[in-house]
Amino acid sequence: MRIKAFYFLSLFPIFLASCWPSSVSFKDSGSMPEEWKTFTIEMIENNAPNCPLSYGPVLTEILKDGIQNNTRLTLNTSNEGEIVITGLISGYNVSPIAIQQNDNATQNRLTIRVQFELIINSPEAQNVKFVSTRFADFDSNVNLASVESQLIDDINSQISQDVINKLLSNW
Repeated sequence: MRIKAFYFLSLFPIFLASCWPSSVSFKDSGSMPEEWKTFTIEMIENNAPNCPLSYGPVLTEILKDGIQNNTRLTLNTSNEGEIVITGLISGYNVSPIAIQQNDNATQNRLTIRVQFELIINSPEAQNVKFVSTRFADFDSNVNLASVESQLIDDINSQISQDVINKLLSNW
């Protein structure tokens, strides 16, 4: 019995060492190709009825800031980045969501839908299309105009994170 225990205890560190990782790091290398250094973003077009006219340029600037602050990519203003981002605001809707007695809504929802296309020029050319649809809820007894800017800020940060996640993912 002692011999079996001796063999087990002497071989256990060898088995453990063979399973040990060869390197450990807390640095996330991400999944973006090393060739990606710069990005270009075209002005987001507004094709949604009822959407504020200034929303396209505001969203474009938020995306520029978000990508620069959360990835290693830098902005290239001459439209020659390894990644070119284009977008179209296709939906801007307010709808009731919490219907109570007498068909009265207690909550409304602002929903914004943006269609994006990532045109990748390096290491190999490809196009990736995706849609980001985000929403924010507000009380129906509150006028939309009084809370619209805060709702839009909340939705913009979510849309910006969607684009960054798409850049950092493996598609």
